[in-house]
Amino acid sequence: MAYDIRCVEYFYCSVKDQPGEAYKMLSILADLGISMLAFHAVPIGPNNTQLTIFPEDSHKLVSEAKKTGMDLDGPHPAFLVRGDDQLGALSELHKKLYDANVNIYASNGVTDGEGDYGYIFFVRPEDFQRAKETLEL
Repeated sequence: MAYDIRCVEYFYCSVKDQPGEAYKMLSILADLGISMLAFHAVPIGPNNTQLTIFPEDSHKLVSEAKKTGMDLDGPHPAFLVRGDDQLGALSELHKKLYDANVNIYASNGVTDGEGDYGYIFFVRPEDFQRAKETLEL
């Protein structure tokens, strides 16, 4: 099973859980010329949503965000996997980390319906270096 893994950084911010908040953030990022690897939104509490931004260029995001007063928390490390969508495609990756006693505590994945997939996973900060070494990154 062919796949590519890379270390990525992400940032997050909280917004009110109301129509248009993700649109506003995505529009600002587009206007700033920020290219993203991924974007995720999840409710936190009854009235807020956490927006998670995985920029292609973290330094550019930080620099541009400061100019706009955008309040971002990060950078935080994660892993991005891209590969061929085959049955059991992620089991080899999970097995390697399991054997190294590294826990994947959160993840998101999607296929493109054309034979490829993308997968983001998170390990605890204290396990990040061991995960990198295990995955030979």
